[in-house]
Amino acid sequence: MKRSTRRRLTQGVLYAVFAAAVAFVLLSADWATIRAYFFNLDVAVGVFPEIVTIAAKNTVIYTAIAFVGGLLLGLLLALMKLSPVLPYRWFATAWIELFRGLPALLVIFGFAYAIPIAFQWRAPGGNAGAGLIALIIVSSAYIAETIRAGIEAVPKGQVEAARSLGMNGPWTMVTVTLPQAFRIITPPLTNELVILIKDTSLLFIAGMAIGDRELTTFSRDALTSTANATPLVVAALLYLIITLPLTQLVAKLERHNKRGR
Repeated sequence: MKRSTRRRLTQGVLYAVFAAAVAFVLLSADWATIRAYFFNLDVAVGVFPEIVTIAAKNTVIYTAIAFVGGLLLGLLLALMKLSPVLPYRWFATAWIELFRGLPALLVIFGFAYAIPIAFQWRAPGGNAGAGLIALIIVSSAYIAETIRAGIEAVPKGQVEAARSLGMNGPWTMVTVTLPQAFRIITPPLTNELVILIKDTSLLFIAGMAIGDRELTTFSRDALTSTANATPLVVAALLYLIITLPLTQLVAKLERHNKRGR
C-alpha cells in the first residue's frame, strides 16, 4: 500500500472516530433538561440589563485598572531587575518569583482578609479595592518578566548607536530601548490582558457588594436565586464577547511581527 493511500485511510479512520464520538454525545444527552436548565430564555431575560450595566461594566473596569497598574509596576520591576544595583535586583527578583509562584486566588484572599486583620488596614474601595490591589501585584510579576525579555531582545547595536550619539543611559532606555521592546512584547502583553479579564472572576473570594459584582459573582448569585444555570451561560457568552476580539488581535499582531522579521 502506498504511503499516500495509508495516510488517507488513517485520516479517514480518525474522522470517523471523531464523528462517532460527537454523534454519541449528541444522542445520549438529555436535551430537554439541558434546554430547561442551561438555556432558559425567561431566566436569561431576567438577568438583563444588570448583567451588562453592572457585571460586564465592572469586569471591564477592574481589568483596565489591574492591567494599567500591573503594567506600571511591572515596568518598574523590570528596570530594577536589570539595574546594576544589587539590592534592586534582589528585591525585583524576590517579588517576581514570589507572586508568580503564588495562586492569584490566595493573594486576593490575603489582601482582602489576612493583611487587614494583621495590620488593621483597610484598602481603598473596600473588598473590591483589596482584590484589585492583589490582581495588580500578581499581574505586575508576569508583566515584569515580559518587559525584561523585551528589553533584552532589543539589538545591542541600537543601544550602542544611541550612546555613540551622546545619549545617556536613562534617555537611551526611554527613547530607544523601551519603544522597540514594547513593539516586541505587544502580543504577550495582550495575552496578559485576556488572562486578567478572566482572573477578575476570582474577586468573588473578597466578598463583593451588589454594585461591585463582576460577571462571575453576578451570575453565581443569579444561579442561587433562580436555581437555574442559564445566568452562567449568559456570563460565559459575555466573557467571549469581551475576550475573542482581543485574542484575534493577538493573532494579528503575531502575524505582523513575523512579517516584520
